[in-house]
Amino acid sequence: MKIVIPGGTGQVGAVLDRALSAAGHEVVILTRRPTRDREVWWDGEHLGSWAREIDGSDAVLNLAGRSVSCRYTPANLKAMMDSRVHSTRVVGEAVAAAASPPRVWLQMSTATVYAHRYDAPNDEATGVLGGAEPDVPDYWSYSVEIAKAWERAQERAETPRTRKVALRAAMVMSPDRGGVFDVLLGLARLGLGGPVAGGAQYVSWIHDEDFVRAVEFLLDRDDIAGPVNLAAPVPLPQRAFMRVLRAARGVPVGLPATKWMAELGAFALRSDTELLLKSRRVVPGRLLAEGFTFDHPQWPEAAVDLLRRARDGAASTPRAVRA
Repeated sequence: MKIVIPGGTGQVGAVLDRALSAAGHEVVILTRRPTRDREVWWDGEHLGSWAREIDGSDAVLNLAGRSVSCRYTPANLKAMMDSRVHSTRVVGEAVAAAASPPRVWLQMSTATVYAHRYDAPNDEATGVLGGAEPDVPDYWSYSVEIAKAWERAQERAETPRTRKVALRAAMVMSPDRGGVFDVLLGLARLGLGGPVAGGAQYVSWIHDEDFVRAVEFLLDRDDIAGPVNLAAPVPLPQRAFMRVLRAARGVPVGLPATKWMAELGAFALRSDTELLLKSRRVVPGRLLAEGFTFDHPQWPEAAVDLLRRARDGAASTPRAVRA
């Protein structure tokens, strides 16, 4: 299978590239800075010669978009919006113009599209979309609008011969250096992995092997379209999530952090507190209903596995998918 991955040079792209390539698929990465074989230049905004890679391919998996690991300044929020909407729109134009379009277009989205809530989990059928919650910062609402605009750009693309799926992904946990698991593990190792602002906010997550397997599942299932949550079935409150990670690492204590302390830490890391404080209680309703089974459904086992791979020096390849 030929799979084209626009924006495939980040952490999630690396996870998928390794697994899909190891399984024997032909993977082509579209990037602004090609440095290797199988990488093709594009600018993420305009049609160009890169569109020839999509014509005749089997699948497109669009991951393009400015990283959310930054301060949520007005300029950065605009860059997040523009990079996601423009890249999705131009991928749609390439698919629409193809003489032999791909049969499926998987489009990255985000679990952030759901409301900040504690009372009930969000699945695709009954989940509450965010943007109107009381007592949350205005820019949290704007980040939801980014997610909605991202999905609308795919929905509006006129690609009648190509099935479209929006991947509402939770945090993908892999042992790669610099990824979210690596950052959280570093905090735990330093004794800083305690509850943040009380720790009641939910953390939704997915093990990288299950992420790859879910992508394979969606590539294969011709009857699934629209939004799909990519998240493990058991999200945890942040205090419990970090307690499990500390236990796996053998760190007995994690210092708690108040909201203002989280602000200082996020500033030092050039990140934003939304990633720490928003309650993302997301569950994979459609995947479970369609018969997908998770190899790592529970965080305690998943954390131990990821820690073992990290200790083995493994930015290791998740279990390979079928060619």
